[in-house]
Amino acid sequence: MKEYIIKSNDAGQRLDRFVLKAAPLLPPPLAQKYVRVKRIKLNGRGAKRDTRLCEGDCVQMYVNDEFFTETRGDGAYLAIIEPGLDIVYEDSNILLADKRAGMLCHPGDGADGGADTLIARVQAHLYLGGQWRPGDEASFAPALCNRIDRNTSGLVIAAKNAEALRVINEKLRSREIDKYYLAAVHGAPAPPAGRLDGYIFKDASKNRVFVTASRTPGAREAVTEYRTVASAGGLSLLECKLITGRTHQIRAQLAGIGCPLLGDGKYGRGELDSSYCERKQALCSYRVSFCFPTDAGALNYLRGREFTAASADFVAKYFTA
Repeated sequence: MKEYIIKSNDAGQRLDRFVLKAAPLLPPPLAQKYVRVKRIKLNGRGAKRDTRLCEGDCVQMYVNDEFFTETRGDGAYLAIIEPGLDIVYEDSNILLADKRAGMLCHPGDGADGGADTLIARVQAHLYLGGQWRPGDEASFAPALCNRIDRNTSGLVIAAKNAEALRVINEKLRSREIDKYYLAAVHGAPAPPAGRLDGYIFKDASKNRVFVTASRTPGAREAVTEYRTVASAGGLSLLECKLITGRTHQIRAQLAGIGCPLLGDGKYGRGELDSSYCERKQALCSYRVSFCFPTDAGALNYLRGREFTAASADFVAKYFTA
């Protein structure tokens, strides 16, 4: 039997979801059965699976040891001795990391999987610095609130505790956090500033999206605002603001108007890229603005704050006088 006293990071979630995090190898149908037959108890008594946990509650799990793991997360952070993060901002609740192009945000985001990911480095940074003690947590592990493509560089928000994760995720859904990208594209968009409205359909088998002008089954609205910042040598530097955040949104929409990203092997044009020798798309998540027009609870202190990543390599390479 394992017993957990619920702390602030685990309060507020459903009993059945807590069980699956605490015992990640326990099959969900079996977890539901164990709650039903009272092999999983709340404060010494049976409880319904959708009961919300409160701080100080005691969860008792009469579950075989093989369904538990000794570490929170996937344990990849334990192999990292030098996290080597480029930290743009950090406080007790969140961390903003400037991800380099070529690094995965999560395991499985790329074809080869990979254990050296941004989330593993964030967790290693917090673990080695004594800010996160996995042994004291029943289910929570520091998490990324947003992700960017492997070969895109720039800012990613990480939450250090459950409340910060809840607030940031809520603000991202309600579009109260503005995200800006720099993109180097072939040609020049006409007009030089504008708004791209459309729909994106994702083909999961090909890990590719398709842009359509009208809504089709499975397609989701995609909106990007852009403005031209500079032009040089047949390339344009654009600032793009995401209104929605769909997979490959900027890459696919700019390609759709005839201005594919420099170095984009998926949506770009090889004949245009051939003279540049770029292996990664020229795209950087360079600015994040915490607008918060509504209450942000524990993160209200971030209202109105804005953070910027270091200048992307392609900006200095192609657009300096």
